[in-house]
Amino acid sequence: MVLPSSDTPLYNHPLPEIEKWLRSQGCQQDSNELNCWRVERLNWQAELCLEVEELAVRYINAAEGQRDIMRSFKYSLSREDVEAAVFSGP
Repeated sequence: MVLPSSDTPLYNHPLPEIEKWLRSQGCQQDSNELNCWRVERLNWQAELCLEVEELAVRYINAAEGQRDIMRSFKYSLSREDVEAAVFSGP
């Protein structure tokens, strides 16, 4: 399966292709909540959840006082834009 071009909005990606893209970014699917994924980088970790209208991202212990940072990205954004925003970190 080949991913659509990176400037394609996420809503034009079939779910298996979104899952393939998340795996290619080093994300691991949660075995209990299949719509949620976890990713760890050198300086941060996050949980990504495929919600009905958006991709919800929670950067874990990323703010002052070990608080989480929450962000959400509409599926109308391109995969390239979401990738740049999410995987650059909090």
